[in-house]
Amino acid sequence: PATASATTSARASTDALRRRRRSSSAVAEAGSLRVMRSLFPRHVGDMLMRGEKVPPERKEAITMYFSDIVGFTTISSTLAPEKVSQMLDRLYNRFDLLSLQHGVFKVETIGDAWMGVTNLVEDQPDDHAARIAAFALQAMAAAYETPVDEDDPSRGTVHLRVGFHSGPVVASVVGSRAPRYCLFGDTVNTASRMESTSEEGRIQCSERSAQLLRVQAPHLRLRSRGHIQVKGKGKM
Repeated sequence: PATASATTSARASTDALRRRRRSSSAVAEAGSLRVMRSLFPRHVGDMLMRGEKVPPERKEAITMYFSDIVGFTTISSTLAPEKVSQMLDRLYNRFDLLSLQHGVFKVETIGDAWMGVTNLVEDQPDDHAARIAAFALQAMAAAYETPVDEDDPSRGTVHLRVGFHSGPVVASVVGSRAPRYCLFGDTVNTASRMESTSEEGRIQCSERSAQLLRVQAPHLRLRSRGHIQVKGKGKM
């Protein structure tokens, strides 16, 4: 009887250990899935979790947003790296919340540059330009409320330069180790140029995006800059 009791106890302990391991594995898998779905569109993250190759996808009409911080080079050279990191974290946490509110998919951040897109991972054919415009306005306001250095108010707040453009794009996952979700096409280049040729505290969009906004958000006031010289594009 003593031997039988010991055997039963050992089996119970083994079963409990197996259940804990299965539970831990399920929790870890769920956590990994959440991370994947935050970094990639849902269907892309699911394919990657299954070890499948993700084929390139073409979308004919998206709106792409770019912004960067005015004077970031100077800020980085005069502020401790830890404080630069904290400033970007404060700002991008605000951007992340706004992107969820407006249905903007965050493509990536590189240093002080923030990139987002609409009508790519969600179907937003009727208001993708309007969503980006609304996001851009609130992102600009959020930046003005974000101190460069919380310990030194004299440093002021963050100022942005923003640009966006609408057009076709191809989305694809590149690489296998730390894979990246990348967008390709002239639309991306033009959106980037709209940002780089914009002005401090201004949101600049292309004529194509402006045409869409006149339909999707007629309440917005748009002002033409006339023709400007854009690198690699000529006059726009």
